[in-house]
Amino acid sequence: MPKRISRIKHHQWQWFVVMLMIASLVGCAGIGPKAISRDRFDYVTAISDSWKRQALLNLLKTRYADAPVWMDVTSVINQYAVESQVQLGASWANTPLTDTQSVGGSAKYTDRPTITYSPLSGEKFTKSLMTPIPVPGILFLLQSGYPADYIFSICVHTINGLENSYGSALTGRYADQDFTELIKSIAKIQKAGGLGMRVKPEGDDKAFVMFFRPLTDPGVAVELHKIKELLGLNEEAREFRVSYGSYSENDTEIAILSRSMLQVMVDFASYIEVPESDVAEGRVYATRTSAGTGSGDEIQPMVRVRSGLNEPAESYVSVFYRDHWFWIEDRDYRSKLVFNFLMYLFSMTETGGQGTAPIVTVPTN
Repeated sequence: MPKRISRIKHHQWQWFVVMLMIASLVGCAGIGPKAISRDRFDYVTAISDSWKRQALLNLLKTRYADAPVWMDVTSVINQYAVESQVQLGASWANTPLTDTQSVGGSAKYTDRPTITYSPLSGEKFTKSLMTPIPVPGILFLLQSGYPADYIFSICVHTINGLENSYGSALTGRYADQDFTELIKSIAKIQKAGGLGMRVKPEGDDKAFVMFFRPLTDPGVAVELHKIKELLGLNEEAREFRVSYGSYSENDTEIAILSRSMLQVMVDFASYIEVPESDVAEGRVYATRTSAGTGSGDEIQPMVRVRSGLNEPAESYVSVFYRDHWFWIEDRDYRSKLVFNFLMYLFSMTETGGQGTAPIVTVPTN
């Protein structure tokens, strides 16, 4: 009798193990909803980091006269599959020699991510990199609160003939002193709340107007007088039509010659710190140095990209290129801010046609 009781308890324990396995497999069946939070943030982080590294790598390619290549992530599809199987077998007889039991279980978990990449090429590449930044887009950035000196230094080539600095190895130049003074004065008026934008109907088109609000601050009046004098504007006028071009047609127009994204990249790349050995061997031109404005101020590079043989311990973004590491320091807030703005500009100048997304059927069982 004790042997029979012991045998029954042994069978009960086996059934308990089997039921536990079944419960655990059933619990894994609903992995879809649980995976949303995890996968969404994991993919967002991965795409964001890869976007930053791709942007920095293309700046380096531009500096070394390599062809920049952009690869967009157009879709991310993740499929999960859970398969489970339980096998049970048992037989008993009166004699101990014929007492057999068997318990079996199996489970299979599959994660199949499908990521679609789309290289930027052809007409879309040309429009995105070679087309000048739209002047209305520059005005909208000013209206959104971005500092005027910050925007004009990055996006603008000339304003009414006053030339910005440019870091090209072939056609590089330092900024006109008047250009530097101009954007400083515009920034001061913007900060005081005296700068505004307006869109006016002009036949079948629209005209973009920049105007200066009347303020009682005498300092603002001085800066406004300086702006009108530098740009050759009418002293009595308060509104000025903004157009794309190198020179204005009259004294109530502001002509802005904006840069393309390729020109922005060339200028940004000119300040990247490159190994002296690469410069000595003629692989790349020397890093551009700062220049004074004539008033004792130094023009600082918009973005500081460091280089070295060893991988940085911590960085905002880093890439390995031509046997060296290049990175932006995580404590360099100004460089991080400008680099992030550069990626926004790429989105703003995306003028290629929108392709039709592929239709994908994902099994859910």
